[in-house]
Amino acid sequence: MHRLRTCASRLWPLTPPQHARTASWQRPSVASAQRTFQPIRCYTAPVTTEPFLSSTSSNYVEEMYYAWQENPKSVHESWDNFFRQTNAGTPPGVAHQRPPPLASGLPTPPRDPVLADGQSGVEKLVEDHLAVQTLIRAYQIRGHHFAQLDPLGIMDADLDSGVPTDIITSSDKLGFYGLSESDLDKVFRLPKTTFIGGSEGALPLREIIRRLEMAYCQHIGVEFMFINDLEQCQWIRQKFETPGVMQFTLEEKRTLLARMVRSTRFEEFLHRKWSSEKRFGLEGCESLIPALKTIIDKSSENGVESVILGMSHRGRLNVLANVIRKELEQIFCQFDPKLEATDEGSGDVKYHLGMYHRRINRVTDRNITLSLVANPSHLEAVDPVVQGKTKAEQFYCGDTEGNRVMSILLHGDAAFAGQGIVYETFHLSDLPSYTTHGTVHVVVNNQIGFTTDPRMARSSPYPTDVARVVNAPIFHVNADDPEAVVYVCDVAAEWRATFHKDVVVDLVCYRRNGHNEMDEPMFTQPLMYKQIKKQKAVLQKYAEKLMAEGAVTRQEYEEEIAKYDKICEEAYARSKDEKILHIKHWLDSPWPGFFTLDGQPKSLTCPSTGVEEVELAHIGEVASSVPVKDFTVHGGLRRILRGRGVMVEERTVDWALGEYMAFGSLLKQGTHVRLSGQDVERGTFRSSRNTTAETWPHAHGGR
Repeated sequence: MHRLRTCASRLWPLTPPQHARTASWQRPSVASAQRTFQPIRCYTAPVTTEPFLSSTSSNYVEEMYYAWQENPKSVHESWDNFFRQTNAGTPPGVAHQRPPPLASGLPTPPRDPVLADGQSGVEKLVEDHLAVQTLIRAYQIRGHHFAQLDPLGIMDADLDSGVPTDIITSSDKLGFYGLSESDLDKVFRLPKTTFIGGSEGALPLREIIRRLEMAYCQHIGVEFMFINDLEQCQWIRQKFETPGVMQFTLEEKRTLLARMVRSTRFEEFLHRKWSSEKRFGLEGCESLIPALKTIIDKSSENGVESVILGMSHRGRLNVLANVIRKELEQIFCQFDPKLEATDEGSGDVKYHLGMYHRRINRVTDRNITLSLVANPSHLEAVDPVVQGKTKAEQFYCGDTEGNRVMSILLHGDAAFAGQGIVYETFHLSDLPSYTTHGTVHVVVNNQIGFTTDPRMARSSPYPTDVARVVNAPIFHVNADDPEAVVYVCDVAAEWRATFHKDVVVDLVCYRRNGHNEMDEPMFTQPLMYKQIKKQKAVLQKYAEKLMAEGAVTRQEYEEEIAKYDKICEEAYARSKDEKILHIKHWLDSPWPGFFTLDGQPKSLTCPSTGVEEVELAHIGEVASSVPVKDFTVHGGLRRILRGRGVMVEERTVDWALGEYMAFGSLLKQGTHVRLSGQDVERGTFRSSRNTTAETWPHAHGGR
């Protein structure tokens, strides 16, 4: 291959992705193929000596060479002769030989047949293959722009006004690549950077385009080609390009329908019972519930034992009921006006509180702990809190890789793009002391922020573009296609388990009601809500689909609805008898040291925190010494350590030494101490701020 490269190196840099050949789905490495080409020689006229080589043929020629190395019979006889001659040391310009004529006795033509435009047949073949490879790459990069993501069908999910003409479904697309409709039935060899062929190595162009549009331009839009890691890109391609990959069993479809029934009927029950109450319902994005349950099921299957969730108010009650499995009567009694009156009249506390629950996952039959963290009205304020709680749980259970504890964050589209804390939290995701080894972000993208149209709310094409800064793949999906939603969430959970990196699921949906149930959205979005009023509920559409397939009967569907309605009615009756709302029902952590088993607070008296003077002296001596022998200490630090030693001898302390003693005494008791912040390593404010010394009390010191 060295000599082959030399022939073309004068006109183009041939730099094959050597690292690409280490992945499991790649062909065997070049090293294992025992290349026999001679060392590089310098040729002055490579194109004139080998006329079929040009600046556009390098990838094709190299692919042919790799194929020949594996099996010489897999390439045309003319290529076999060329590679054999070149390996044998034949000079440039002589290695290429014409293939034998089709009929014996006919003279060999002196040169390649020339097409109408003066191009040789071989050159045309090479350029057409390169064009097809470029077309495939264009779909992988920009196919999401043409995905059918908006359930309402009235706007594009992205705000980019530019139209990528190279993948428009028309003859213009073919012309852009120098192809024509006459090429649609020609068979082209597929590159190793696509999986649309499945077990086939070549396909007609017409079928190539059809499979690319099925993979990238339907109800799922995949943004991933900005990721720098080839293995990760190949992994995503395989998940979405492999033919027939999104198949569901009969049992999986029936389970999905049951989850959609619970998600939808819960909101309808609340609307019937409390039609004039704010509940910030999930109507328009009911598929969020099966989405979250799929992530949890897949993660549990991969070994996760604890999941910490954070979200704002939209759909929180539904998540509490159908994902965390909070008792329905505990939710229903929150609508009691007497209870709301005790909350200073705000009436919305039920949308802010959290929940902790340990249960059996019915899909995997494994224990799983779910914690929904409490969140104030500041929509994204919970993000770093969830990450901190996740990091702490990972630390205390020795989970250094994030295999047992994980986090899920739910966002709104406007807040995800508009609040800086999202960007800040993303930048913690891969820091050694802060990473939680991958978070699954789910964006409830109802395409409106309170009353603000997306075009007036952000400058980026998607609300999820902030995730690109950490190379997180982004899966956009039409929320009115529950099966597409579930498949995307399954892939997202598997991505997190495989690569331990963040991933974003963008649920493109709509908001059937106003910001809350008392709001009238027709005032600000009349066209959108005119369409929403015509929109058939996603549960109805999916049920009709399954009935048409024969997966479920109408009677079974109606029985599933009646069963859940009965559960809600019985819980509603029990909520009337609830006398006291125990605080344990709304804790996002068990806190056994603060509350009794029945949820009542334990004594809040402060125990003695005194420390023996001899122990403080020992901590002070350690604080004023160097832990490593024969270590040269900076002169400035030496003065600080010497000063600490003097204070210990004189039984005085300043703020810095007092803080050191507090931390030291906690560590000696076995209590973990974590310090975080810009001044931790150098101790900027600890060593210089308020250095007034105080004398130790003769009694035990307090912490």
